[in-house]
Amino acid sequence: SNYLSNKKTIMEYFSLQTNVNQLRIGRDVSKGIGNELGNYVVATMEIPWNIIKKSIGKSPTHIINVTSVEMNWIDQEIKKIPEFDTIVGIGGGMAIDVAKYIAWKLNKKLVSIPTILSVDAFTTPAAGVRVNHDVQYLGHSSPDPLIIDYNLLRSAPKELNIAGVGDLFSIHTASFDWKYANSKGKSEYPYKEEALLGGEKILEFIYNNIGNIRENNDNGLRAIVEAYISLNTICLPIDHFRIEEGSEHYLFYELEERLKRPFIHGNIIGLGIYLMSRLQNNKPDFITEIMNESNLSYHPKHMNIQKDSLQESLLSLKKYVKAKDKLWYTIIDDSEIDNDWVSENLINLIF
Repeated sequence: SNYLSNKKTIMEYFSLQTNVNQLRIGRDVSKGIGNELGNYVVATMEIPWNIIKKSIGKSPTHIINVTSVEMNWIDQEIKKIPEFDTIVGIGGGMAIDVAKYIAWKLNKKLVSIPTILSVDAFTTPAAGVRVNHDVQYLGHSSPDPLIIDYNLLRSAPKELNIAGVGDLFSIHTASFDWKYANSKGKSEYPYKEEALLGGEKILEFIYNNIGNIRENNDNGLRAIVEAYISLNTICLPIDHFRIEEGSEHYLFYELEERLKRPFIHGNIIGLGIYLMSRLQNNKPDFITEIMNESNLSYHPKHMNIQKDSLQESLLSLKKYVKAKDKLWYTIIDDSEIDNDWVSENLINLIF
């Protein structure tokens, strides 16, 4: 059952805070988009660009080949751009985040064309850039349009779209963290029960679509996008993503800073959910079963994470979050992660 059908019309749905000015969704809807734009610049990577360039229509005036989301790197790239009106992000989270940052920084129009659904970046306002491998969420931009082309998405390996469930399953652990922080009098925001209930509805919607998501069919791809947009309608009015970001993301931040390399976002969030649901004692078997059913690639082996790196990361996690003021209060703050806990909870992970 698609809970979005409770909202009477699609127009009414978009009068809510979605951060998406216009959505085009369907097969081949990215074709010829270049013909609608004035001087436009593309932020992309080699694989997605090679797939789309033949059908984009009029060519861009400049192409940024995204190899980093470090702010200094993007600022250097900006200096090379000729006069333009629109920035088009084409690819995964990194390409989209670079486009969002540029749109915000230079006050240009943004068009987002995700070629994989591995992260919710193409719907959220802030750009997730890095400053010395440390995540910073900066600025505000809205895609106009956001283009969800099913055939384009299906030209990527299935697992890269399935990875999109990571930023949705994280509601399971993040909402627990917010509830927990509130119970300790440590919530940084007014506690909103209805936001948590909204999050539960999104999880239910995704559970109901798990077969479609695993198959990578139109309905599965659409379900991920609709869930992300629904998440915005809950989180943007309260001005934070506490129901979706918590301890599971913090393990990812620690690992990224430690290993200094990017990851397929949803996969590493899945690993965070696996471990933090156990730390929280929060239905770990249930959420693991659901992740398995979706075919999410959350095992360390899929990400080339060595056992000793993950052990060290977990043992350092509490110190890591305490040292970063901007991170919210979660289960990690009161946890005692020791060698015994680590060995016990890594047993069923595949390295």
